[in-house]
Amino acid sequence: MEYGFTTAAYVVSAVLFILSLGGLSGQESAKRAVWYGIFGMGLAVAATLIGPGSGNWFVSLVMIAIGGGIGWNVAQRVQMTEMPQLVAAMHSLVGLAAVFIGFNAEIEMVRVAAMQAASEPMGLEALTGFALKVAEKTATEINILKIEVFLGVFIGAVTFTGSVVAYGKLAGKVDGKAKKLPGGHLLNAAAAIGSVLLMVMYFQGAGSWTLIAMTLLAFFIGYHLIMGIGGADMPVVVSMLNSYSGWAAAAIGFSLSNDLLIVVGALVGSSGAILSYIMCKAMNRSFISVILGGFGGTTGPAMEVSGEQIAIDTEGVAAALNDADSIIIIPGYGMAVAQAQQSVSELTRKLRAKGKTVRFAIHPVAGRLPGHMNVLLAEAKVPYDIVLEMDEINEDFPTTDVAIVIGSNDIVNPAAQEDPNSPIAGMPVLECWKAKQVFVSKRGQGTGYSGIENPLFYKENTRMFYGDAKKSLDALLPMID
Repeated sequence: MEYGFTTAAYVVSAVLFILSLGGLSGQESAKRAVWYGIFGMGLAVAATLIGPGSGNWFVSLVMIAIGGGIGWNVAQRVQMTEMPQLVAAMHSLVGLAAVFIGFNAEIEMVRVAAMQAASEPMGLEALTGFALKVAEKTATEINILKIEVFLGVFIGAVTFTGSVVAYGKLAGKVDGKAKKLPGGHLLNAAAAIGSVLLMVMYFQGAGSWTLIAMTLLAFFIGYHLIMGIGGADMPVVVSMLNSYSGWAAAAIGFSLSNDLLIVVGALVGSSGAILSYIMCKAMNRSFISVILGGFGGTTGPAMEVSGEQIAIDTEGVAAALNDADSIIIIPGYGMAVAQAQQSVSELTRKLRAKGKTVRFAIHPVAGRLPGHMNVLLAEAKVPYDIVLEMDEINEDFPTTDVAIVIGSNDIVNPAAQEDPNSPIAGMPVLECWKAKQVFVSKRGQGTGYSGIENPLFYKENTRMFYGDAKKSLDALLPMID
């Protein structure tokens, strides 16, 4: 009865998770999709608690209460601008959980093996839960379990330290520039080779110390790998770590013979890998080049930028918007930092009320997280049908009266097309400079997160609207008549 109910509940949970992933592909269905995920996870936890091998009710309920309380508190306090680092932090917890579960499995294997070697039938008969499953396995099945444990711990350890570093970079607690120790990639390669050697020794019965040594090397790989990747690549890194956490969960699912954990881990791992591919394609870079660190590669000196940045005041921007018929708004991380999404939404409402065509252009890597801008605009209740992806709207810039860039830099940088020596050469960008007028809302004259100069700011049809994005837009709103 227990097995039948748990299996059925896991099947329903898996279906709900698949529906959740499918719904998240569209803004209108995203809210419903989140509820699918919530119900699916609630059902999975309940089925696990009352399923085969369940026990330790007091400890389980206390842990659920503590974890739920912490999660509720974080959800209430976190700002949308902090969502990327929150996601990175969640990935680190998944990785650490995989490490702990893997070591617990190793402890049980050692304990059962010792009892079998000492011929303690009475002790073996008293085994329950995971230990009982281990005792029932053949030698071949134990070797398969060791593979699962080793891979789960390795991927989990890399995910943990890598996610911690990603969190630090996204939160500004760690320098966003790519940094490597002397030796660079050779150190990562040596650690990886060392892990493979330790895996061979682990299978040959060298002892649990090989698993511990591999874990330390994996911790180093995760740390050094992500430290060597620049901040501009963080959207790809976050989705990559998402994939890692999924595969770590799947490996541990095999170890625990938990079908749902395998399915969920595979869903997370594959979706994260696909998202990483989409991000890399949007940056015209290979996945390997991102992992190896640094933002792009140059073949010579970058093209010199001539001219000057011409500022415009609030009255000038208001006059242009009042005269314009078509407007495209390009949001970036600067909008998130200034928390200007509500002001942007109000500006959009006022302009549309005057009969003007207003649309949003979203680059796949805008912000610090895939879909970051879509989430912010949805939070501000910007209509879904006017939020368009880069490929859908790029051809419309030449017929657009005004393009407004709010806190974006690299994704609107014409050097990607005009300068073959630029670090972002070949990267698909939003061609906003083709609009009749371009206004750039920016705090100052500094470069973007990647530190790359932007010729857009010096073009004849571009005017710089300096200042905090929210304050600038709030001052602009009363002038839209």
